[in-house]
Amino acid sequence: MKKTLLCSCLFAFSLAAQAQDNHGYGIDDSRFKSLAEEVAHLKKSNDMFNVYINYAANAQVVSDADHQWSTGFTNKHLRLEIKGNLTDKLYYRLCHRLNNTTEARSEDNLAKATDIMMIGYKFSDKFRLEAGKVCQSLGGFEVDENPVYIYQFSDMTGSMDCYMAGVTAVYKPVPSQEFVLGITNSHNEKFSEVYGNNAVSIEGDGTYSRLLEKPRNPLAYCLNWNGSFLNDRLHTRWSWGIQGEAKHKYSRILILGQKLQLDRLQCYFDYMAQNDGIDRLGIATNELGSSFSGYTGNVWMSDIHYNSFVTKLNWQFVPRWNLMLKGMYETASVTKIDRFKDFRKSYGYVGSVEYYPIKGQDLRIFLAYVGKKVTYKEGVGLDKYNTNRIELGFKYRIKAY
Repeated sequence: MKKTLLCSCLFAFSLAAQAQDNHGYGIDDSRFKSLAEEVAHLKKSNDMFNVYINYAANAQVVSDADHQWSTGFTNKHLRLEIKGNLTDKLYYRLCHRLNNTTEARSEDNLAKATDIMMIGYKFSDKFRLEAGKVCQSLGGFEVDENPVYIYQFSDMTGSMDCYMAGVTAVYKPVPSQEFVLGITNSHNEKFSEVYGNNAVSIEGDGTYSRLLEKPRNPLAYCLNWNGSFLNDRLHTRWSWGIQGEAKHKYSRILILGQKLQLDRLQCYFDYMAQNDGIDRLGIATNELGSSFSGYTGNVWMSDIHYNSFVTKLNWQFVPRWNLMLKGMYETASVTKIDRFKDFRKSYGYVGSVEYYPIKGQDLRIFLAYVGKKVTYKEGVGLDKYNTNRIELGFKYRIKAY
């Protein structure tokens, strides 16, 4: 009876997780013991039901763009993940954020808080299909990493919306090589909710505009290659994708990710390039849209090119201690308006020291610094700024059952 009650409590408590298992430094969940195993001494007889909690909280000191300092406590992540293999072929996965809105979206009828709700079927060791709300088949290691372990996303990744309703096909010709084709919706919401009624795009050299029209097929297509070489020491995650945004307007993205994975040191480098016929990421529109007045609807920038270079290193310099360093350099350009070509540059830098106090549990206590600097081309009319943040807190991926 006590064990039954404890299991019920653990399940009720297991409300937090996310879409990726990737810890960023090469440890899989099999190395960690579940609470059910540790506390109730329960042994699992199958892999049908697994529950994870991802929780992160910290105290922080922040200097904003106006050089105003503030302090406070924040709960950054609270995520639930339930997954399992029902048979040797059928599996499922649910990932849900408890600190996001639960209102159903107009296009896919799921809440924004629900990152993933899918079922998969493994036809053979080489081929499987997944359907439902899935993560788009994007390359790169920042996109793939468990969000709870990321102190600060790059501007590009942080502006992406990659959890969509659709289907994914995975082909693995050999154990070390994987090819993924994903077809999903472009957005969770209807066109009018994404871009607004009577929305216009600024065209050409910025002297004229056009009314944005709903696309006939608002779908996204992503092709992804994941490779492993040198006895799993070198990994690649490359992808190319195209998304229908509006009539005759598309967003194209290329991501090239490489990762070195050694026993005590892991490092990745991602290059991301996005060409938007209409500004899907919204960075340029948010900063430049006010330069164009006289329109009754929302104003969107066209022909935007984004570049992002991201590198991250994890070094377990002594047992139970990890040093993390991350650098980001990003650019944005409105390619057909001379005044706004290469108008924005962003620099990000993150460092943290992490301590793992309990063997067998993925709990880390950390002290981190996060800095960002944004500069603008002369004549754009925007002021450069810096932000700084110091965090002291913990991150815990709880393996509940």
